[in-house]
Amino acid sequence: MYLFEEEGEKKLKVECHFGKKKRLAAIRTACSHVQNLIKGVTKGFEYKMRLVYAHFPININIEDKGGRVEIRNFLGEKRVRNVVMLPGVTIKRSEAVKDELILEGNDIENVSRSTALIHQQCLVKNKDIRKFLDGIYVSESGLLSKEE
Repeated sequence: MYLFEEEGEKKLKVECHFGKKKRLAAIRTACSHVQNLIKGVTKGFEYKMRLVYAHFPININIEDKGGRVEIRNFLGEKRVRNVVMLPGVTIKRSEAVKDELILEGNDIENVSRSTALIHQQCLVKNKDIRKFLDGIYVSESGLLSKEE
């Protein structure tokens, strides 16, 4: 993997001579990481999460300017769940939809891991998960600025 200049443009070139299956897979992974870095810096990533509840409404408090989330009243429990967002990730409420959270950031790894941390805090334990479908789920994921 090296950087060179061609016709006034900088380009990144990845080469592998006589590569086997594992080495080619590793190179494709590195290329995907570089493409995600470029997309994140130019456009940004956005994940939307929906609050789903049957009886007890889930209360969400966003604190530290979108750096921390406090989840209250999940399944009527008194326990307060706190989730700290990973570096570079901000969270806000959606103005258009009632029970929706929007996570934004430049690093797809940190944004998706933050959504996973929120989802894992609201897993139903010791109950039939077919009946108790309450939780916070990812409803949409994609780029922050849509292409025209």
